[in-house]
Amino acid sequence: MRAAEIQSPGRPPSVVDRDAPVPLPGETLVEVRAAPITPLDLLCASGTSYFGLPRTPYVPGVQGVGTVGGRAVWFPTSAGMAPGDGSMSEIASIPVKDLVELPDGADPAAVAALGLSAVAAHMALTWRGELVAGEQVLVLGAGGVVGQAAVQLARIAGARRVVAGARSPAARERAKRAGADAVVALDTDDVAELAARFAAVADGPVDLVLDPLFGPPAAAAARTLRTGGRLVNLGSSAAETCPIDSSTLRSRSLRLLGYTNNELSPEQRAAAITLIAEQAVLGRLAVAHEIAPLGDAESAWLRQADGSATGRIILTF
Repeated sequence: MRAAEIQSPGRPPSVVDRDAPVPLPGETLVEVRAAPITPLDLLCASGTSYFGLPRTPYVPGVQGVGTVGGRAVWFPTSAGMAPGDGSMSEIASIPVKDLVELPDGADPAAVAALGLSAVAAHMALTWRGELVAGEQVLVLGAGGVVGQAAVQLARIAGARRVVAGARSPAARERAKRAGADAVVALDTDDVAELAARFAAVADGPVDLVLDPLFGPPAAAAARTLRTGGRLVNLGSSAAETCPIDSSTLRSRSLRLLGYTNNELSPEQRAAAITLIAEQAVLGRLAVAHEIAPLGDAESAWLRQADGSATGRIILTF
């Protein structure tokens, strides 16, 4: 079988011929149809993540979509985080308990593009953020996959208004296409200026902020929250620290919450993937993505890493 293989940390994968995997007890073979190149894949393969140096050679890919006995399934892997191979191969051996059956009509590439990023958006909004229908939501980093999904999932959950923030013109256009009511440029680190921009387009105080950025954008977003408002952080794309001021926190009794997919039970993750796939089939949920054949894995990996891709790149088989 053909597979993308990381042969040395910090280098892009090469496409190689490998023997098909032999399932361990409790595993089954999945014929892979689509595998996304995600930030976690890039981080693990770099050898600089907190998981340490990956054991090489290995097949990357922390999630994928394929078929088992004619059934379409989504599946996760621990490739790059623990010894073993991932989704970027024609065949993968996956624990049966981790498979999530997809609804009829699910497009493999579309579901792969959403995947765990959409799970994070959905669960951070609804489970951690406790979004209630009729509330106003501010989504930072709304041009990324998490942000695009969050804009749409907030609307699906009943948000009355969704304000988005994104840095580049291309990212702002993706946020607009995702359905944001208003899009704010995050092209400055001036907290007061960003807060004023958010306030100018929000319909009064915001109830919930979804924040994959941290840094100055999060500090500015916190100033838009109502008394008792919530900010859920699930990333640090802008900075590892945040200049949020104590007076903002105390005067409004704000709730700052952290979120990670690692906290989810397998049942929670499966339920979230099922909801996401169902909404994708209904045409209510989609994110910008590109499709590339497995043979282009090396160039696709490099484009995803340097930011020149127009969206999440999905390897197809």
